[in-house]
Amino acid sequence: MNNSEYKIHIVGAGVSGLIAATVFEKNGFSPVIIEATDTVGGRVKTDIVNGYQLDHGFQVLLTAYPAAQKYLDFEALELQKFLPGATIFKSGEGINIGDPLRDASLLLSTLFSGIGTFSDKIKILKLNNNLKNKTVLDIFSEKEQSTLSYLKDFGFSLPMIEDFFMPFFSGIFLENTLETSSRMFEFVYKMFGEGYATLPKAGIGAIPEQLSQNLKNTLFKFNTKVKSIKDREIELSNGDKLESHFTVVATDASHLIPNLKKQATQWKSCDTLYFETSNRVIKKPLIGLIPKYGTLINNIFYHTSLGTSSKVNKELLSVTVVDNQNLTKDVLIKRVQKELNEHCNIESCKFIKHYEIPMSLPNMNNLQYEMAPSETRLNSSIFLAGDMQLNGSLNAAMISGERAALGVIEVLSNNIEASNITSEYC
Repeated sequence: MNNSEYKIHIVGAGVSGLIAATVFEKNGFSPVIIEATDTVGGRVKTDIVNGYQLDHGFQVLLTAYPAAQKYLDFEALELQKFLPGATIFKSGEGINIGDPLRDASLLLSTLFSGIGTFSDKIKILKLNNNLKNKTVLDIFSEKEQSTLSYLKDFGFSLPMIEDFFMPFFSGIFLENTLETSSRMFEFVYKMFGEGYATLPKAGIGAIPEQLSQNLKNTLFKFNTKVKSIKDREIELSNGDKLESHFTVVATDASHLIPNLKKQATQWKSCDTLYFETSNRVIKKPLIGLIPKYGTLINNIFYHTSLGTSSKVNKELLSVTVVDNQNLTKDVLIKRVQKELNEHCNIESCKFIKHYEIPMSLPNMNNLQYEMAPSETRLNSSIFLAGDMQLNGSLNAAMISGERAALGVIEVLSNNIEASNITSEYC
């Protein structure tokens, strides 16, 4: 049988599924992607509302991600760089801090910010140097502890943790106590240090769009929901059954595969609210943080501080809420607007859209960076992909998609070799 004749299905048109399809195509296969929605991207999407580019949640692409460097055309994405720092709002005043070695404009404001002690600044240089000399595989082989205990053990002062590390990384990890594994902290911190946080000019959704446009021999089945997956068979929600030689599940598989129901992925949630404002209180492309305990707002960012494909006359502000305290939508919007005024001096902002994202990041322990293709294999025909297989990152989504496809190819290669050996002795 030729490679293109194998019936290979990928469930989920997110980044992981698109990478799996990319690997299959490069090896002569013609996969079919089954997607429940009407577009590619999964959790990585961008909408156009009132002319504004609204990403589904505040997301960035770290250019140091090895898998992103391998599979994405950065130049074609027209990546727009954030400055390596943040604006911290204390007592209504925005204070800019960052890495002056990478951007000299942040030198004076960082030195005289009052954020952290002189000892904290020395420890940041030490942390940068430690991680620069540590490989990613080294990071993921170390003993896990919480990020909070890691920072305390490293010697950072409590004010430095509360004013910077807590609000900054809570927005990345989507939990506000820094319980996330120290492996993830070191990995993300290293990636920030070795590259830049960026957004494609057309929004985060340009990433899966680019991946899908590069696919030439992949068939997409949009608006098609999968009910269950069995060995060599996929049952759709409309009752249709598809024969499948191999199936890569690039989404949460626990509700699709009977024997995985007790292994359901736990998810972290968040809310992202978008507002239109007349001007920016943060002039530079920096994320804004509010370290005050009890506030709803975790971070803010003016997307119009970066270049965007859509042209608008006013400013677009996103607000990330990690814990919505079970507030109703209307109350949440009003509370956020009040906090923007109180802490950031943003007096008037017009609400545009609210994204409630219940499955933002997988909540995991024993985080891993790498996996062998064979480790993605659930049984003789089903393989698992998605960032939940490794760690919650775009990089992990890409690696797991690649490994699942290679796992299928490895099985086929071994079957062909075994068949050839058998025929030689017949």
